[in-house]
Amino acid sequence: MNSLKKTALIMAGGRGERFWPRSRKNLPKQFLSLTGDGRTMIQITVERILPMVEQQDIFIVTNKEYRTLVREQLPDIPEENILCEPVGRNTAPCIGLGAIHMASKYKDALMMVLPSDHLIKYNHMFLRALQDACRIALEHTNLVTIGITPDYPETGYGYIKFNPEQCCGQAFLVERFVEKPVLEVAKEYLETEEYLWNSGMFVWKVSSILKNMEQWMPKMYQGLLKIQASIGTPEAELVLEKEFSAFLPESIDYGIMEKAQNIYTLPGTFGWDDVGSWLAVERIQKTNEFGNIANGNIITINSKDCIIEGTQKLIAAVGLEHLVIVDSADAILICEKDSAGDIKKVLENLKICNREEYI
Repeated sequence: MNSLKKTALIMAGGRGERFWPRSRKNLPKQFLSLTGDGRTMIQITVERILPMVEQQDIFIVTNKEYRTLVREQLPDIPEENILCEPVGRNTAPCIGLGAIHMASKYKDALMMVLPSDHLIKYNHMFLRALQDACRIALEHTNLVTIGITPDYPETGYGYIKFNPEQCCGQAFLVERFVEKPVLEVAKEYLETEEYLWNSGMFVWKVSSILKNMEQWMPKMYQGLLKIQASIGTPEAELVLEKEFSAFLPESIDYGIMEKAQNIYTLPGTFGWDDVGSWLAVERIQKTNEFGNIANGNIITINSKDCIIEGTQKLIAAVGLEHLVIVDSADAILICEKDSAGDIKKVLENLKICNREEYI
């Protein structure tokens, strides 16, 4: 059993709407460089796992619109490992699509599921956590999720409640998954020391997750089998389009993890950041002596605690505080830091006004 091949599924179909106006429909967040070193989010994600997984065993699930971007940014990933969803259907169908391709190629394998747009500060600690997760996933039909040890009461993440009395190696048995809490509840979670942030990272055997899909999501599972049977045939594209488009949009948390048995969570302390909005730039890059992040052609006068992302044109910020300013070729974002979560509403308005060229 220990000889099972290690594979990785990287989910790269998201739109990254809270990083507008840089993140666009034709160039979403995972294909942008946000760390200042020129490497994009998806490139960093792949580099991070190369000590454990070979390039030919890494699969990317993305939207069909992004196939060319994936090929350009990850030229060493085999073309047959770039799996393109005809439509977005959330994480359960995405993971199912990856699992059937792995099952076709290897029969069974260890499968690590990773988002393409997270940053991790301590890679060696992350790899150690992944290795521990692999050992636990090899036992029986265990499903393993990597949780993040919380250090403040975050209201923007889901949480994982674990049982500290029941463990398997370094991991704990999951009691339940809980939705994003209000602040008071998040404070209570932090005090109990029995909750972790839900990072959206998973490890399991391909056979284990498919068995759970058969049990808990039987309709989707039947569609996945039809897609699997068509792999490598002239009808593959047509079957994928028909079956995948018929799937209900469901998250893996709702479809499987909230119902399945044998779920363990491994507490992670490796400097994880989900890079959820422009505010994450402050955590990724160093602020100057005035608390500003200023990238591009920028002059600041009596301004502090701002995030300013410029391009070529000069941005002069005078007497500003607590703002996010982002310039792109055809749009400028100016918003209060506290309102950064509302950037998606700009896109909703643009859709209503049929201004698709800005989305």
